[in-house]
Amino acid sequence: MGAGPGSCFRRNGGWESDRVPAYTGTAGEKEARQTGMNDIADNGIALLPVRGIAEVMPGDDLPALLLAGLREYPVRDGDVLVVAQKVVSKAEDRYVDLAGITPSERSLELAAKVGKDPRLVELILAQSTRVVRYREDVLIVEHKLGFVHANAGIDHSNIPQNPALERVLLLPENPDASAAQIHDQMKQRLDVRVGVIINDSAGRAWRNGVTGIAIGAAGLPSLLDLRGDNDLHGNPLRVTEVGIADEIAAAASLVMGQAAQGIPAVLVQGLDLRGPATGASALIREPGKDLFR
Repeated sequence: MGAGPGSCFRRNGGWESDRVPAYTGTAGEKEARQTGMNDIADNGIALLPVRGIAEVMPGDDLPALLLAGLREYPVRDGDVLVVAQKVVSKAEDRYVDLAGITPSERSLELAAKVGKDPRLVELILAQSTRVVRYREDVLIVEHKLGFVHANAGIDHSNIPQNPALERVLLLPENPDASAAQIHDQMKQRLDVRVGVIINDSAGRAWRNGVTGIAIGAAGLPSLLDLRGDNDLHGNPLRVTEVGIADEIAAAASLVMGQAAQGIPAVLVQGLDLRGPATGASALIREPGKDLFR
């Protein structure tokens, strides 16, 4: 990746923006930026991998493990810690053994259409409020938490397996509450205000590939409402809302990776987020406003 103005480069396993001075705009443009709800520090942002965390086990003190991994960095007020959903689910013992699941008639019928294990389909339906779409190898549902996910976010990957068990891992019961617990522990143990995002990988309508999204958040505005602000030329913004928690979650996924990288958390520095703190549930569009339901 190049190192021209506005680009990023990789250093020590993380990503940092370059330090080449860029165009800063006219006085009016600067004023418009300063009145916004979200700014980036002059030196850009840094995405720092949190290393050295062993396999997380049910009942582990996850905030303590994260704090141990953060020792190599000076954690400051306003930093954001992005934590992979999988380690949160592991600590909360969200494992389910498929051997103990008895599929219903509905699950058997749907499993035959999508080519999935009927026991897995039963578990997916139990975690969902409705089936959105399905076809061979694909089952898209609306999770009980409100977001649309393939397989209700249930996963087989990157979890220890036992030949006698067929384990899968569910999403956290309440990701916003999980993020709030980590946020509170960080404040208590470090005496700094660190925003916390729990991210997961999800596919998107109309586009190929998965990307990181926020499924839980605490201590930061997940959704920035810029309606009523002005753009660089003084034009009023009428519809602009920014899913800032999703943007941060996706950026952190670059460092975490999607396979065997073993980076369960990323510290994001350099953001200046303003506005009331909201959970990731604020990112879910109300049914009455969703044109694609």
